[in-house]
Amino acid sequence: MERLPKYLHRSQGGLWLTEDERDNLKISYRIKDVLFEEDSPYQHVMVLDSHEFGPMLVLDGVVQTTSMDGHIYNEMISHVPMTVHSHPESVLIIGGGDCGVAKEVAKYEEAQRIDMVEIDEAVVRASKQYMPEVSGNLSDSRIRYHYTDGVKFVQDKCEEYDVIIVDSSDPVGPAQMLFELDFYENLQGALKDDGLMVCQSQSPILHQEVMKQSYERIGSLFPHLGLYTAVVPTYPGGLWSFTIGSKQELPNPDELAFEKDAIYANEDLLRRCFSLPAFLQKLLDEETAGLEAADS
Repeated sequence: MERLPKYLHRSQGGLWLTEDERDNLKISYRIKDVLFEEDSPYQHVMVLDSHEFGPMLVLDGVVQTTSMDGHIYNEMISHVPMTVHSHPESVLIIGGGDCGVAKEVAKYEEAQRIDMVEIDEAVVRASKQYMPEVSGNLSDSRIRYHYTDGVKFVQDKCEEYDVIIVDSSDPVGPAQMLFELDFYENLQGALKDDGLMVCQSQSPILHQEVMKQSYERIGSLFPHLGLYTAVVPTYPGGLWSFTIGSKQELPNPDELAFEKDAIYANEDLLRRCFSLPAFLQKLLDEETAGLEAADS
């Protein structure tokens, strides 16, 4: 009997990865080949060559990024905070083992210090070797790799960073801690007086409770709050949210200027990404009212 890699199965004459999205939705990808597979001390890591999306990073059976559309997520979680902050000289990236966020942050000459904290070295190694479209086979002397727990890394940091980008996986297993209030409190302490943080806050369609919880927790700590979206085809629901918490007032989106080399992001898009669908704006208005009532 054929021995297949974990999470893969044969169906309709082909090799498939089927990702379970909660109990009621399954997403299947037809796979050409297994480029990399390793059981690291933290998770099962694969890079699969898919028919439609090219090489894709898969952790514990869940697609994290693909060579076809990974740039959308990485550009939006990076360029928005780097553009919103007036002088992002010191940047911390928590997660982001595919190196896509670090690649985008490195496009800013003013970023003199880029700390990337990824608990799993295998993810970085596999991404650099098998996913150059995402990682850019990144080599930049400003980037310092820290293979450790991001939650513990920020516990003893005090006013060191201008921008913190939390590129986490879904809030299950070890990544659950990256959505907790205590973690956000430590991020606040690690930011300078005019610093800001951004995190991916899941699908506003399929994961509303997670999104609202992130927005509420970050809003309880930071005086200025923002949420923006992008469409990432391989993420469940397509529409994805990002939440910004800032110690300084956020600029008017219409005044943002952007001139970096990018595939998805441009100045018009960065200015419009804070314009939200009616249902999502209503949800945030309700959350904002709750935060204001809690402060009064």
